[in-house]
Amino acid sequence: MSADPIPQDVARTPLHALHLRHGARMVPFAGYAMPVQYPAGLLKEHLHTRSAAGLFDVSHMGQIRLTPRSGDIADAARALETLLPIDVLGLKPGRQRYGLLLDETGGIRDDLMVAHCGDSLLLVVNAANKAADEADLRAHLSDTCDVAVLARALIALQGPGAEAALARLSPEGSAHEVSAHEVSAMRFMDVRALDLLGTAALVTRSGYTGEDGFEISVPEDRAEAVAEALLADPAVWPIGLGARDSLRLEAGLCLNGNDIDSSTDPVEAGLSWAIPRVRRRGGARAGGFPGAARILDALEKGPARRRVGLRPEGPAPVRAGAQLFGDETGEPVGHVTSGGFGPSLQAPIAMGYLPAALTAPGTRVFAEVRGKRLALAVTALPFVPAGFKRA
Repeated sequence: MSADPIPQDVARTPLHALHLRHGARMVPFAGYAMPVQYPAGLLKEHLHTRSAAGLFDVSHMGQIRLTPRSGDIADAARALETLLPIDVLGLKPGRQRYGLLLDETGGIRDDLMVAHCGDSLLLVVNAANKAADEADLRAHLSDTCDVAVLARALIALQGPGAEAALARLSPEGSAHEVSAHEVSAMRFMDVRALDLLGTAALVTRSGYTGEDGFEISVPEDRAEAVAEALLADPAVWPIGLGARDSLRLEAGLCLNGNDIDSSTDPVEAGLSWAIPRVRRRGGARAGGFPGAARILDALEKGPARRRVGLRPEGPAPVRAGAQLFGDETGEPVGHVTSGGFGPSLQAPIAMGYLPAALTAPGTRVFAEVRGKRLALAVTALPFVPAGFKRA
C-alpha cells in the first residue's frame, strides 16, 4: 500500500483506500485527493484502456437530481431548457444527452450529462463547478424542481473489454444481479437501473475516453466492493488522471477550464452538434437560453475562431498556454488549450483556437516553445476514432 501524502483537509472519494492499496500516486485535483497514476505508469495505463479495459474513479464529479414538483417530467425538462441549449424535452426515458450550462453572454460555464430517469433528470457535472452549478440550478429552477445533490460514487469502466468485464461481474441468470444480456443490450448513451452485487446502480453506456464503456453510479458505501469486483478481472486495470487526460485528448474531447470556459461559446468550441434544430432559429423552441442571440448568430454566420486539432511536425510536445502564429515572424493569432503526447499515435498532439481562416486541415501554423517557433499542422478531430457502441 502506498503512503497517503495528501493533506487531511483535501476531500477523499469513497475509493481512496482502494487507490492506496493499488499503489496509486495521489495528487490534489479539484479539491479531492485523486490518483494520477498507478505503478504500471501513464503510458501502459493509456494503452491498456485502448486495448482492454480501465477503471477510473470519477466520484469527485457532482451528481444532481432534478425532480419536478408537479410530477410531470416535461415540466423539469422545459425548466432545464432555460439554462441549456439542448433538447431536454425530447430526451426519452432511459437515455442520456450531453449539455452545456451557459452564462448570460453565451460562454460555457460547464459541460455536463443529462439522463432521463423516468420520474427525474440526473445531471453529472464537473467537480470544480459542482457547487456553482448547484447554486445556479437552485436559483433558477427551485420553483419548478426539487434540486438534490446525491451522495453517490461514480466509477467509469472504459475500453473495448468493458462490456465483457461488466457482464462477468454478474453471470446470466444470477439471482438479484444484472445479466450479461442486460449489459450487452445497452447502446451508447443508454441509461439503466441495474443490480450489481446486490447494489442498486444507475449505469450509463458512456464515458470520456472515446472508447466504449460505462459509468456506474452506486451508493458510497458500496463503491469499493463493486470496484474491487471489477478489478478482480485481469482485463481491468485501475487508471489514473494522467491517462484519462491523454485518452480524452486523443478523442478530441474538451477539458472544462482548458478547452472550454466562460470565454468560449459552443460554436467556436466545435460543439454545435449539441444544439439541435429545435433550439435554433426556426425551431419549435428556438432560443430561450442564456446568450441565445450570440450563439444563434454564430450558428448562422460562423464563428470568428474555431477549436482545432494540431499535430506538431517534430517530436517535441506543445503544451497548453503556448501561443499560436500564422507564420514564423508575425504576431500571435491563437493559443493551445491542451497538449501532450498521444500514446496511441506515438506522437505529440494538441488542441487550440485559431482564426476561422486558418482552420482548414493541413494548414501550417507555428507555436512558440522555449523561445522557438515550432511548426504544426491543423488536423481534423478526433485524433483516434471513437469506439462507441451505437448499434
